[in-house]
Amino acid sequence: MTDTLTIHIYTSEDTLPAGLMEENFFQSPAFFHALRQTPRHRPYMVTLESAEGSIVSQLLAVVRYRSSLLPPYFYMHCRVMGEGCYLTDDDEERSAYFERMLNALTSKMNRRVLYIEISHLSQKMFGYRQLRQRHFFPVRWMSIHNSLHSIDTPEERMSPTVKKHVKKAYERGVTTCEVTTDADFAALTKLLRHHNWLKPRRFIPNDQFFALIGHNSQTHLYVTKYHQRVIGGSVVVFSGGQAYLWYAAYRRKVFRWLHPAETTIYHAISDAHHHGCDHIFFMDVGLPYRKNPFREFILRFGGKPVSTYRWFRCSISWINRLLSWFYRE
Repeated sequence: MTDTLTIHIYTSEDTLPAGLMEENFFQSPAFFHALRQTPRHRPYMVTLESAEGSIVSQLLAVVRYRSSLLPPYFYMHCRVMGEGCYLTDDDEERSAYFERMLNALTSKMNRRVLYIEISHLSQKMFGYRQLRQRHFFPVRWMSIHNSLHSIDTPEERMSPTVKKHVKKAYERGVTTCEVTTDADFAALTKLLRHHNWLKPRRFIPNDQFFALIGHNSQTHLYVTKYHQRVIGGSVVVFSGGQAYLWYAAYRRKVFRWLHPAETTIYHAISDAHHHGCDHIFFMDVGLPYRKNPFREFILRFGGKPVSTYRWFRCSISWINRLLSWFYRE
């Protein structure tokens, strides 16, 4: 059946076809529009279309341009968040559609980017054979999600220590609310950048990106304040009945006695529960090291750790072979 479908790759907002699926924010045309208007980003929407022009499946990728003067470097990499969207629920058809879109994307990106990264697949083994055939290699990654649809409330799932810290913070006047003013927005983006500047893999987009997604009803920007001073913040996406904690930052050293980290994370979980989400996923817990302070911190809120894969493919063949050997299973 896939032979009757045609593959297309769109890079311009003006040429995007009608009928694109929107239930998954990270694969949606709304996300495409935000990326297209963000400096140093170039989105690619890969689609499989029937002869009548209807969308059968779609996969959104973004090329990021990364550079620095100290240390000096410049490179581009391609990021895909999720396996795409499909009209069918049949596993075999989804795998076949994914294979065609993956082939088109890797052919397009070949030699254009330093590497391609595919993350946040809904199932650990989804596309395993297709990715291996295209010389991607898997890196074990950690994922954590909290169930919000069970009988226990988020407060009941937290550890006693976290519960005590959140209570003390509220008693001392700490509050968390959505960003509504330019001052709050500027403070949030500044905090995100400062919090992550020593984390080389943690890429923080331009402020314009957060302004664009902030206008989308699926995205929520939060700030945690103490006497009108921003001491924490987060970016949360509601998509398909789920919540995703995308970015978070806090001034936990200067305001340690106010517990800004605990308050910021708790509010994201609580608000997702209030909006009826089934789960909240923490999107970048990191590699599954035996000692991972951030993972241990997130688990105190009652989440469940799950081992997943992130897939990589370097355009320099000998480096890709070396990394494939190093991360062999």
